[in-house]
Amino acid sequence: MPKYYDDLDTVLRAVADPTRRGVVERLAKSPAVVSELAAPFSMALPSFMQHLGILENAGVITSEKHGRVRTVSLRPGALDVLHLWLGEQRTPAEHKADGLGIHLTLTAPKEI
Repeated sequence: MPKYYDDLDTVLRAVADPTRRGVVERLAKSPAVVSELAAPFSMALPSFMQHLGILENAGVITSEKHGRVRTVSLRPGALDVLHLWLGEQRTPAEHKADGLGIHLTLTAPKEI
């Protein structure tokens, strides 16, 4: 089992919830303050903060506090482990599709 599987499991658990996926999608555009992030979700702020805590513990987001304002950002490269894993899963199917494409090209009737 590859060494990155523990990180993969942590990130997958963190983004398994629709609220947390919504936060990640929003933060992909730009950093935001907590109140702005929480606005679209119909939940109490303490509940929303728990979601942010899960994302932060997973290493998906970072936050900074300046006075009373907490700004949250997507951590660069945080989702790379997902991309790596998905690429590994996609590769066997892609190889088969490539082989089929080559076969069809070689066996197709030639046009005059």
